[in-house]
Amino acid sequence: MAKKSKIENNKKRAMLAVQKGAKRLRLRAIAKDRSLSVEERFEATLKLAEMPRNSCINRVRNRCEVTGRPRAYNRKLKMSRIALRELGSKGLIPGLVKSSW
Repeated sequence: MAKKSKIENNKKRAMLAVQKGAKRLRLRAIAKDRSLSVEERFEATLKLAEMPRNSCINRVRNRCEVTGRPRAYNRKLKMSRIALRELGSKGLIPGLVKSSW
């Protein structure tokens, strides 16, 4: 099980990314638009730099919903390989059959 603080920090990052995502996209579009003046683009870049770093979607880490494990994450099922195997062995995931020999 991952530390509670890491899981909570990741949840905060995800919330910030959702809240400030539209503003961040708008500022990035202005900063990359070559048809605008240099001053306008530079001003958008400065505003983008003032935004919190954790509001960027790249900083959100995929974590297992069951254990909080950050590695070996299955996007479709939103859990790690270890949790997937345990729940599959218990028969809690419909359609999943774990082979053992």
